[in-house]
Amino acid sequence: MQNARMKPPSMEDVASMLQASGLKAKLIFTFAMIAIFRLGVHLPLFGLDNEIFARIAQGNNIIGFIDLFSGGALQNISILALGIGPYITSSIIMQLLTVVIPHLEQLQKEEGEAGRRKISQYTRIFTVFIAVFQSALFLMYLMHQAPMAILPGVNKAVFFIGSTIILTAGSVFVMWLAELITERGIGNGGSLLIFVGILSRIPFYFEKTGQLVMNDSSMQLGLLVLLAIFFATMVLIVIMQEAVRKVLIVNPKRQVGNKVYGGVNTFIPFKMNPGGVMPIIFAVAILLFPTTIVSLIGQSNLPPGTLRNIITQLTTILSPSGLTHYVLYFLLIVFLTFFYASIMPNMQPKEIANNLKKYGSSIPGIKPGKPTAEALDRILSRITLLGALALGIIALIPSIATYITNITTLQGIGATSLIIMVGVALDFINQIKTQLLARNYESFLKE
Repeated sequence: MQNARMKPPSMEDVASMLQASGLKAKLIFTFAMIAIFRLGVHLPLFGLDNEIFARIAQGNNIIGFIDLFSGGALQNISILALGIGPYITSSIIMQLLTVVIPHLEQLQKEEGEAGRRKISQYTRIFTVFIAVFQSALFLMYLMHQAPMAILPGVNKAVFFIGSTIILTAGSVFVMWLAELITERGIGNGGSLLIFVGILSRIPFYFEKTGQLVMNDSSMQLGLLVLLAIFFATMVLIVIMQEAVRKVLIVNPKRQVGNKVYGGVNTFIPFKMNPGGVMPIIFAVAILLFPTTIVSLIGQSNLPPGTLRNIITQLTTILSPSGLTHYVLYFLLIVFLTFFYASIMPNMQPKEIANNLKKYGSSIPGIKPGKPTAEALDRILSRITLLGALALGIIALIPSIATYITNITTLQGIGATSLIIMVGVALDFINQIKTQLLARNYESFLKE
């Protein structure tokens, strides 16, 4: 007897799936918001010659690294030059304050949706202050390093004040787009905008790499090795994102009348990387903030002396191509992975143990209550440590490979970018699957 083959989905099936639970409308809305964001990236500030600044920024590692996440908006000196950065920085600070300040912790854990809305409002307000600070800092750097970029006849004071307001408004606008995508579209809005920004820069990096290796056979071999390592890294990232530790749960049988319910064993899945791409994004944001400030101070006209020597040393140490940068990056990823695991509702051992005890379920061989909480805490600590170390190591592999092969033109799509792109793409696909699953349940209930 021949094995039955699965019938491939027809165009009618695909069309019906797109209509599932408003999926088509959500996808169109998401892509429309992304298109608006990409349009804003190419709208320059008034009163500037962008080409002059682009030539100066081309050899600056800090600006190049920041520009990667804004999708070229910074190098274009666009009205959206700050991108999603201030919002991410504000989110990091608010999440850390939530752990430290009892009032914020109460808002998040005990006041439900209303409390989370208040925290979101605080995050938005703080985003404005950070955007004003970063705008002023960037414009001071621009006016100092590239004064010729300001067109003749433009009043510098008016330019500074007006551009600060425009850049701040642009950052708030990007924050609004990200929140709209998260609420009405598919996927995490902030992560998707970063993903699109990185994706838009890939042709530029490939063009530079092609020019570098065109006439050098040894470099061409090194490029093949580097691309193979990049591909292997992507495979490891997928494994990391999808890996789970299943904890067996025994459920009790319940008799209702003449029927017996329950008694079926289930699993609690704990993700190896509970934070997804967020530890990577947050680690980059935390590192960029002091690195950018030190770099900007170092490029100002400081008088010779101790302060200038200290700033020069700090600039070298915190440079994205320096060893200290990678060590700090690794440690931040490990810390932030643990931090995310500690604040996620489905990673709380005490709450899980209380819920299991409430419904009469248990882990085989472990008593309900406190022993279960302690056992779950040990399991979560081990799997989170393993996931954090693996994520940190994966983040360093392409950077080490870039150093060995000496092909630095692909640094922009190194480990950080690869992890973000693969992680966001997987999250996007998983959310679409969730929408399709909801459609299947709806069809089942109608039948």
